[in-house]
Order: sequence, then C-alpha cells, then structure tokens
Amino acid sequence: MLQYLEKWMLNHESIKSHILISSDIEAEVEKLKELLKPNRIVEFVEEKFLIEHAKAVVAEAYISEAQIKYIILGALEFNAVSQNSLLKVLEEPPRNIEFIIISPTKSNLLPTVRSRLPILKGITSHTSYECELNLAKLDYEAVFSFLKTNARIKKNEAKVIVEALYHRATVVDMLILSKNQLDNFDKAYRLLELNSRPQSVLALILMGFIDAN
Repeated sequence: MLQYLEKWMLNHESIKSHILISSDIEAEVEKLKELLKPNRIVEFVEEKFLIEHAKAVVAEAYISEAQIKYIILGALEFNAVSQNSLLKVLEEPPRNIEFIIISPTKSNLLPTVRSRLPILKGITSHTSYECELNLAKLDYEAVFSFLKTNARIKKNEAKVIVEALYHRATVVDMLILSKNQLDNFDKAYRLLELNSRPQSVLALILMGFIDAN
C-alpha cells in the first residue's frame, strides 16, 4: 500500500509544505530523507523546539536555492514564542523552500500555525482521548469529578484533552461556541505553553460551559 507522501507524489511534481502528525519523529525523518532524494534537506529535530531553533530555521530559509530545499522541523514540544516567530516565513516562504513540521499531536501547534499548512497523518502509536462529558448539560458535580480524575496529568496530556473537549463541543454535542468559550480554548493553549497547572486550565474551559448552561 502506498504511503501518504508517495500518493501525494503521484499527483504533484514535488511535495509541498505540510504538517505531519506522527509519534515517531525520527522514523518519519528517515523516510522523508529517502523519499525526497536528490533534493537538499535540512533538518531541525529537537526534543523541545525553542526560539533559537526557530531563528536558525528562518536564517536557513533565506539562503537562496536554485532547486527545492526541504526544511524539516520535528519536536515533541513547540513553544508558543518559537511558533509565532515562524508565522511570516510559513505564510510567505522564500522561493524553492518547502517546510515539513512533524509533531506527535496537533494540539502541540498553535491554531495560527495549523491554519497555514495542510495536516497529514503519519505513524501514530499514542492513544487518542475520548471525552465522555456532555458539555451541553454540564454541572458542577461532573466538573469536580473530571478535574479530580485528571489532577495529575502532564502538559502534553492536557493539550490532548483540550483538543478532545473542543471536538466534543463542536462535533459531538454540536454546540455553537460563544466568544467567551472560544477565547477560553485559545487561552488554554497559551497557558499550557507557559506551564500553567493543567487542572486549572481544564477548569477554565469547563466553567465556560457551566456559565452558559
């Protein structure tokens, strides 16, 4: 069976910039290096993608190229400052530059980054989180129980739950979110990047639905 990028190659002269969601970043980089030959490939693979890495990416992007050059950014975590510093170059890349961002989860990336590039799925081994809360009929007891269950979660786990809450609200419960509720989701991503307590961030989102009921 053809892999996602090989299928893309059948319909395009070259692979275009995109976000790749994968739990095995190193394996994806190796696959890309093989698939993209003989193009030049520059990789920035880190555990945490910081502002200094983003500056190096931007500098590399503005080195002129006669042929297509692929810049691969891979990390388990991308902080908000580094992502914001990439927005301009992602939106208006220099000639012959294509970006591939590899992250284990969409929730690692700011909505502003996700809106600029198509998202594809690669190798995934993590379990997705299914939210069983009925956000249309949320009460204090359900919120308290949920927060107690998730009292010791880590930042990356909280990001996955925030994503699942958004999906539950908009797709499963089919709610039209108020400006306040949308703002709370946006704040949640920023607060988690600033290492706020995950339980407090989840409480912020859930209380927005209590107030609306």
